[in-house]
Amino acid sequence: MEKYSIEGTPKTPSISFDLAGGVLEVKGRSIPENSIEFYKPLVDALDRYAAKVQPSTTVNVQLEYFNTSSSKCILDVFKKLESINKNGSQVTINWHYEEDDEDMLEAGEDYQAIINVPFKMIMVND
Repeated sequence: MEKYSIEGTPKTPSISFDLAGGVLEVKGRSIPENSIEFYKPLVDALDRYAAKVQPSTTVNVQLEYFNTSSSKCILDVFKKLESINKNGSQVTINWHYEEDDEDMLEAGEDYQAIINVPFKMIMVND
């Protein structure tokens, strides 16, 4: 299995996905020009991973901000993870948010209400 990674920019998050280790990390800001195009390689990597999943999958999301079109793509990623969770890998999503960022906490709670995967809300200090 391979690794999938994208360097972050001021408009896009860094993404690191160790398919062999079952660890996905998304960090930074997500306001790409074309969210669908930006997230498609990650969705494709998740499809490859789903064919040969690890016993456990850990997802660390630490976004400062994301726009509306990114939120839909993030939901699509989480739906893939939900499917992976149903098919035998123990998926855990760690949603990191800054102590004073109520919007990001609320966004995580909204995803938690929609997706049937264990979520952990983790407060980080600035």
